[in-house]
Amino acid sequence: MRLRFRRLIRSLILGSATSAAALGCVSKGAYDGLAAERESLQRERDQLLQRVELLNIERDSLEVQFVEAQESYEDERVVRQTLSSNLSRIQQRAETLDQDLGAERMAHLEAASALAAREAEISAMQSTYDELVSDLESEVSSGQIEIERLREGLRLNVSDDVLFASGSAELDAVGREVLEKVAGRIAELKDFVEVRGHTDDRGIRGALAKRYPSNWELAAARAARVVRLLEARGVPGERLAVVSLGPNEPIVENDSVTNRARNRRIEIRLLPREGMAEELAAVSAPNSATSPPAPVEPAPSASSAP
Repeated sequence: MRLRFRRLIRSLILGSATSAAALGCVSKGAYDGLAAERESLQRERDQLLQRVELLNIERDSLEVQFVEAQESYEDERVVRQTLSSNLSRIQQRAETLDQDLGAERMAHLEAASALAAREAEISAMQSTYDELVSDLESEVSSGQIEIERLREGLRLNVSDDVLFASGSAELDAVGREVLEKVAGRIAELKDFVEVRGHTDDRGIRGALAKRYPSNWELAAARAARVVRLLEARGVPGERLAVVSLGPNEPIVENDSVTNRARNRRIEIRLLPREGMAEELAAVSAPNSATSPPAPVEPAPSASSAP
């Protein structure tokens, strides 16, 4: 644009000079007029050049501002995309937290409900414990029966001498009466009932060995007989289990007649249902035998029987 303007001015000046030359001699007034006109044109040219220069400066400034605006827009676009992505992740995280919070709240409610139910069971267990101690006061006082509160549940140790005749897996009258008292109390509960048979360490001898080849069989038969009575007196069969431990868990050394008599016993455990599987697994391996209740016929008497 500046170049075109200069060419225009030059053409005007040359045109004036050519016209003057063509006209030949001119008057002084005409010459002064032309000179004044030329000076005016030059001033206009200088003003136009200054204006063009200012416009060029303004254009350069606008170009710089445009580039900066483009860069700023790109930065803002990147920031906006990042914020949008972050917002999406935050929303997803918030939804996940809401779900987790809801699940945790439900778990707390279920735990509180289970705790309340278990507290009610423990209260019932305490009542059963007190009632059993009262019902079996004479047997407890004489040491024939031991009733113990466990961390969860109850344990009753009953001497075989109270329940069975020597060499037999059939309950005698006293043993039946004791177990009927026990059955009347535990039938009201919901806990699992595990009946464990224990013997001393003496081997089975004589005619009794034909019926019970080892202490395993004798302990299992006696425990099964107790379970049969409990079931007959109202304890549901699905809450009952028979465990034979034979001579493997003595409570005292088998070094006297009195101690061997203490080791020959029936142990009745009341266990929470949720802990029943772990308890059975612990006593069933590696040296115990678990068997379902089975009919047991009276065994012949033998003075050598445990």
